[in-house]
Amino acid sequence: MAKVRRVLLGRRLASEESHEARISNPVALAVFSSDALSSVAYATGEIMAALAPYMALAAFGPTVLSQSWPVAVGIVVLLAILTVSYRQTIFAYPSGGGAYIVAKENLGELPAQVAGASLLVDYVLTVAVSVSAGVTAITSAFPGMDSHRVLLGVAVIAFVGLMNLRGVKESGAVFALPTYGFVVMMFIIIGLGFWRYSTGGAPVGEHHEMVPPAFPGWIAIWVFMKAYAAGCTALTGVEAISNGVSAFREPTSRNASNTMVSMVLMLGAMFLGITWLANHLGVTYTGGAESLLSMLSRRILGDGPGLSHLAYLAIQTFTMLILLLAANTAYADFPRLGAMMARDGYLPRQFASQGDRLVFSNGIFILSILSAALVWLFNAKEHHLLPLYALGVFLGFTLSQTGMVRHWLKERGRHWGLKAVINGGGAITTTVVMAVIIVTKFTHGAWVVVLVLPLMVMTFFNIHRHYIRVKSILAGSRADFISPRKNRVVVLVSGIHSGVVQALNYAKVIAEHGEVEALTVDFPDEHGRESAALERLRSDWPRYCEGIPLRAIRSPYRKIVEPIVEELDRMRRVEPEYTITVILPEFVTGHWWANLLHNQTAWRIKGTLLMKPKTVVISIPYHLEPLVE
Repeated sequence: MAKVRRVLLGRRLASEESHEARISNPVALAVFSSDALSSVAYATGEIMAALAPYMALAAFGPTVLSQSWPVAVGIVVLLAILTVSYRQTIFAYPSGGGAYIVAKENLGELPAQVAGASLLVDYVLTVAVSVSAGVTAITSAFPGMDSHRVLLGVAVIAFVGLMNLRGVKESGAVFALPTYGFVVMMFIIIGLGFWRYSTGGAPVGEHHEMVPPAFPGWIAIWVFMKAYAAGCTALTGVEAISNGVSAFREPTSRNASNTMVSMVLMLGAMFLGITWLANHLGVTYTGGAESLLSMLSRRILGDGPGLSHLAYLAIQTFTMLILLLAANTAYADFPRLGAMMARDGYLPRQFASQGDRLVFSNGIFILSILSAALVWLFNAKEHHLLPLYALGVFLGFTLSQTGMVRHWLKERGRHWGLKAVINGGGAITTTVVMAVIIVTKFTHGAWVVVLVLPLMVMTFFNIHRHYIRVKSILAGSRADFISPRKNRVVVLVSGIHSGVVQALNYAKVIAEHGEVEALTVDFPDEHGRESAALERLRSDWPRYCEGIPLRAIRSPYRKIVEPIVEELDRMRRVEPEYTITVILPEFVTGHWWANLLHNQTAWRIKGTLLMKPKTVVISIPYHLEPLVE
């Protein structure tokens, strides 16, 4: 197994090699930006799908889709505000943490745990949604594989998880080609689309001109906000870089900031370009099987064979790959955020432990299991998952923006007033969008997130209270050393063999004043008499017992663990001043598979007695054969 681990994960990295695991800006762009950049493949389509139901109204008609352009511009304005905010967060909190750290430092523990819960949920949904969308792209090209979509999704999650177990640096190198290939193809198709439109080589669409709505303004505002909330899926993943600042090379803050600016510029340009072309070339998306990006590519490239068809296939291939690998952004941030929360005592300590490759392996495992469960539960169909998607991230946005306002009010500094106004405007905008998401998508699945987040926050605080309680108990337990207890040794036996004799000898060494005895469990026969096995044990006992008395516990219901536990409980009640040391003789087989052929009675006894007070369990192993090195 050790050799298999080395092949799959690579050589182990020592703690002093942590600098080798840090990543350069080009690799970081692939690691932390695939989620945000891939959103342009469906964000414009989500806007048009939200506007499409109003096409049947006489007051609008197909021109209602023209509202997608101002919606996209408004989303990019919010993107700019978020960029300014998170860029300041990167410099203010160079250790990373994003919304969680900002909320913790400026708003308190409760808002911090709400931010942490929302981001953790968002990362799990990011993996499930992106992988499901990628599987849909595969099954669209190969319909015969639709019945295997869950298996494909789980396989992709396993692959991405394995790459991240090898380390952020190696996973970034593997995923760089799909990310940069997608960006290049998007700019090529956008540039070609603008050229064909300007030269008259592509027909003008019927909804390229803005038409004022012919119904009351409040309805127009509602339609706009509904489309705005739907299109804000383009903003998922924007906070990823601020959470992973510590993964960058020195100077970490400057490199992270530069990478974020590059990501946002590419994201904004692609999003606006695709939306503008979809409007002016008359591409209409109402939520069908074919994506808006696919229809736009065919409109620009044409449907004929040859080079155009190859270019179309290349676009679809890179779109499929980046959608599948957009999950990598969550794999970069979920374990890091989990580690921060674990160090603060709000998640199990295991989340803060680094594996052989200097990654937070436990967080990667948990993320893989949860996202695979969602893929299985929703049959790897992203349309069922999207209503749950954006709520968590916008809650994180709101808390981060509000926290930064508080930060500027406390710290002041250069241009603090302008920065506070920008962050305040962002907080108001993200709060409104979050409210619209809750209202418009509550019955479509957003209620699940609304219910889960408070439960998660309650769990976090219960974990925190547990750690505080354990710490106080351990601190107070030092007084126990002042008054040592008496010790009674009990050896559990089922027969006579070398391991039992070794256990009896060991018991005599540690026993005080001969306070040691052996216990065995007997299954009486149908007449209530002692079993033949117990009779043989009694006859052999004087020869091997080393002067230790043997006592049998009758078990008419053929149980082993329960009678032993009951007898030990009785001994503690009778002699509360004693600590009971239970010695378990165990034979150890030479191969792992041989353990499956034997009852795991000793393991069950140890697991049960671990929960009992004033009880110590010691295993005496007896190796049946030399272990294979």
